[in-house]
Amino acid sequence: MLQFERFTVANGLRVLVHIDRATPMAAVNVLYDVGARDEEPQRTGFAHLFEHLMFGGSVNIPEYDEPLQMAGGENNAYTTNDITNYYIQLPLQNIETAFWLESDRMLSLAFSEKSLDVQRKVVSEEFKEHYLNKPYGDAWHHMRSLAYKNHPYQWMTIGKDLKQIEEAQLEDVKAFFFKHYRPQNAVLCVAGNVTTEQVKQLAEKWFGDIPAGEKYLRCIPSEPAQEGPRTETVHADVPLDALYKAWHIGGRMSAPYYASDLITEIAGNGFASRLYQRLVKEEQLFSNISCYHTGSIDPGLLIVEGKVREGRSIDEANEAVEKEMQLLAEHGVTDEELQKAKNKIEAMIVFEDMNLLSRANNLAFYELLGDAALINDEWERYKAVTAESLQKTAKDIFRKENCSTLFYKKKPESKA
Repeated sequence: MLQFERFTVANGLRVLVHIDRATPMAAVNVLYDVGARDEEPQRTGFAHLFEHLMFGGSVNIPEYDEPLQMAGGENNAYTTNDITNYYIQLPLQNIETAFWLESDRMLSLAFSEKSLDVQRKVVSEEFKEHYLNKPYGDAWHHMRSLAYKNHPYQWMTIGKDLKQIEEAQLEDVKAFFFKHYRPQNAVLCVAGNVTTEQVKQLAEKWFGDIPAGEKYLRCIPSEPAQEGPRTETVHADVPLDALYKAWHIGGRMSAPYYASDLITEIAGNGFASRLYQRLVKEEQLFSNISCYHTGSIDPGLLIVEGKVREGRSIDEANEAVEKEMQLLAEHGVTDEELQKAKNKIEAMIVFEDMNLLSRANNLAFYELLGDAALINDEWERYKAVTAESLQKTAKDIFRKENCSTLFYKKKPESKA
């Protein structure tokens, strides 16, 4: 069980302290309750753009990385459709450097046309490299807009359209920052051989004077139940046809989420999974196949994707996947399959708990979900899933009207 203490700074910043006497290192994690779902349809990609801008210098610190490297630390960040997370790991004796750096960029970035121009170009190149010029790179662009019609999950974290990033204006960027990157919209988690009193003093010293800002009230359109199967066909210059199928599932805090996670383990995670054994090894329809889910806070997607083997039909491959998912829904899983999937989940939870940075990250995330103590209930929620409840969830998910299918086909060879 992960132990922690919590307090709140007067400006609304929530602070968690996780004490680990066995490490000479400290982890400082700042989680902002903002992701791509908080963007406006005409200004997407801003949360991800900020992940880059936050390293471009803040109001009192022109270079973020240099003082951190001098303190023997390392850092990184990531953005999802739900959250933006920044983390630092450094020797314990230099922990105040992390507080100094993180508080200054929470106070205000060093907004300038030059910084925006530099990071805009970086993100634009990333968009082109990974999503426009890479084989199958735009598959998720098509998949999200096919599966979601109302909810902002319909666009990727990088943004809906490259033009929206290229045309981002400084005033728009500033407004986004002061709306979302405020103390009351953040969770700070400090892990290491520290005391709560020490963290409290540092938090008050470095974060206490930052204005709380206006409370951001999220108002996101919910996605209505899908009432019929959806399909889209794309032709692209790729080596093999690819199949992508998505079914809507419950959100992160719903009971069916845990059953859905176990379904993905059994159906398509690894060489021993059902889909790999039957459709790759036995029937040789796919060269590879996987099953996973988006893990999003709001209702997400369970995905099956695979590259169709040369000489086999994508329609035949699609029918085979649908047949397998129907078999799972109609006949459920064996107790052995379920226990094996639970064992893998338990091993993953234990492995994550071994890493100081992972603990800090996860505690902050569960606090964002409502209570950091939820982290200690996770394994019990998986254990509570029975073969019967898993089958009930599978029947609810794998309905034809709940499915969106993307046929991603290679362009036919032109005749000379």
